[in-house]
Amino acid sequence: MRRAIVQVLTLLLLLSVAPLATATAADAPRPNILFIVGDDMGYADVGFHHCKDIPTPNLDALAAVGVRFTNGYVSAPYCSPTRAGLMTGRYQERFGHEFNPSGNHGLPLSETTIADELKAAGYATGAVGKWHLGSQPAMHPQKRGFDEFFGFLGGAHSYFASAGILRGTTPVEHLDYTTDAFGREAVAFVERHGASKSKQPWFLYLAFNAVHTPMDATDDRLAKFSNIRNPQRRTYDAMMLAMDEAVGVVRKALADTGQEKNTLVVFISDNGGPTMPGTTINASRNTPLRGSKRTTLEGGIRVPFVVSWPGHVKPGTYDQPVIQLDLTATALAVAGIKADNTDSAKLDGVNLLPYLTGEQAGPPHDALYWRFGQQMAIRVGDFKLVRYDSNADTQTGKGRHPVTAAKLYNLAQDIGEANDLADKQPEKVEQLQAKWNAWNATLVKPLWGDDRVDNDGPEPGGPKKRRGQAK
Repeated sequence: MRRAIVQVLTLLLLLSVAPLATATAADAPRPNILFIVGDDMGYADVGFHHCKDIPTPNLDALAAVGVRFTNGYVSAPYCSPTRAGLMTGRYQERFGHEFNPSGNHGLPLSETTIADELKAAGYATGAVGKWHLGSQPAMHPQKRGFDEFFGFLGGAHSYFASAGILRGTTPVEHLDYTTDAFGREAVAFVERHGASKSKQPWFLYLAFNAVHTPMDATDDRLAKFSNIRNPQRRTYDAMMLAMDEAVGVVRKALADTGQEKNTLVVFISDNGGPTMPGTTINASRNTPLRGSKRTTLEGGIRVPFVVSWPGHVKPGTYDQPVIQLDLTATALAVAGIKADNTDSAKLDGVNLLPYLTGEQAGPPHDALYWRFGQQMAIRVGDFKLVRYDSNADTQTGKGRHPVTAAKLYNLAQDIGEANDLADKQPEKVEQLQAKWNAWNATLVKPLWGDDRVDNDGPEPGGPKKRRGQAK
């Protein structure tokens, strides 16, 4: 009898606590989300990748408190397609954004952006820096889900000239240095929302144009690298230092406003460093990777890749292959947004948090894929099948170069892609090619062509629809 009474009392206690527990979970504050993107960075040009001539203490500190992904990729070896993938969480070839846009082209208005999703879910949204997803009015960031915008619409910009810099749609009259200005604008956004009594969560997309050409650096930073003999590398180092300092002031603002522990921060470069003739070379280095921006070799698509969320993501390294599309899926998941499951809207990215916490075992993807014109690549486990621009081998400069035959590499043993295994393992080549072919069959034709020059200029237009609607 006594045991029965105890059981009844225990049940009543659990029932009384359950609603409280549910309410507490529901009332937990949704995290802020900060995406930081560098431009044309070399894989080797950060301290956490063993860079010796450029101090990057702030990026290194971010990596130290977060997860550093040793096999972190982007879905394109070019600026704008990678950004299109990041904004949508989908392989950009699914909607024709395969190359850098120009004229009236840009991120198709049929696509829903992460900013669209987060804004609809109650987030304040801001974009600072380089857009490169369309310069037509309908493609302006504030038409693509962002409440605020400070930056430029094209793919490249002087670091000192104010012409082309906008606050919203209003031209900015005075500018000191874009990297510093973008850091200040990001700090202002963080402080403004941190001081708000509404406690509205926010999403900030901070996209530096550093270290893309033109090679512009401030005199004070150049003076710090007077020991570097190569003048282009000296300028590059000073530009990297400026971006690192900007990241530092933004992270300090998070800490000073008490938002650091409730902010998911990610950092990537949009592609690998441009190191081969025919690209706008900026003195970046991709060691130990082979290849360059604009190739599907590792040097074009494997990038510095960090995720930090104190108290939720344990610091360390993660070795399974991931891609920038996963950052979109992860951000939506932590914001409590369920992705549309329709075929035309399905995310290709995966929520990484269960893998980082150990709740989910195994790799997040059975394969990662790339298509860039005639170039292609697929990675399954340690093996990568790739066809790439032969200019990476010949280093003969501008113009059209043939794409190589399919080559097979074991990246666990050969990160520099030096030992082609295609002749020794033809069955593996056939297997990976068939898998890539099946993926390629689900894609659409590019909406505009590849002029095979490093076209990072202005872009483009169309009528907006939500993700999942017909194009």
